[in-house]
Amino acid sequence: MEKYLKILINCPLFACISESELPGMLGCLGARITPVVRGESIFTEGEPAQYVGLVLEGGVQVVREDFYGNRSVMTHIGPGGLFGEVFACAGMKTLPVSVVAESRGQVMLLNCSRILKTCSSACDFHTKLVANLLQVMAEKNQFLNQKIEFLSKRTTRQKLLAFLMAQAKRCGSDTFVIPYDRQALADFLGVDRSAMSAEISRMKAEGLIDTHRSRFKLLSPPENIRK
Repeated sequence: MEKYLKILINCPLFACISESELPGMLGCLGARITPVVRGESIFTEGEPAQYVGLVLEGGVQVVREDFYGNRSVMTHIGPGGLFGEVFACAGMKTLPVSVVAESRGQVMLLNCSRILKTCSSACDFHTKLVANLLQVMAEKNQFLNQKIEFLSKRTTRQKLLAFLMAQAKRCGSDTFVIPYDRQALADFLGVDRSAMSAEISRMKAEGLIDTHRSRFKLLSPPENIRK
């Protein structure tokens, strides 16, 4: 547990909780650490929504599949990020999404019912945890609203540019690394990968962007790229 202490301290779920409180708190919450490998399903659609997950190493993707198996990436979550909390706290009987490991890593699973309900020991950190959890879910809601904005754009170029400008703004720089490979980015934006890759190549040839793998640089001011 000590290996991940810095990540736990910086996790928004544990804001305002001291390092000395963590071990006892995690024991009270039934925390368990489990290793994962690339492509492994941590949560599977249709399973009971009981746990809140926390990424300790590596990264995970929240994905949704339609009736025909078409895959959509809802979001990427890296170290210190939470997943599954919205569905578990909402009391949903089953998960409407799956959570898949992007790489080899470690995740921590917390029993959601133990977060929301005061235990017999009346631990005083529960109030802090619930307040922190509400803050996390509010921020996730803002993220989903922004994704709706991306998806509402009509063309692949408009979706790409809206996403890239949001990433630049978040990073405070015209150069940044996105948390997706090409397939995951296409799934996230709801576009065809081949069409998206072709559009990225055209934008690069036109001098609008520069890119290498997941690193992007915006080369033109907004008035020139909003086409």
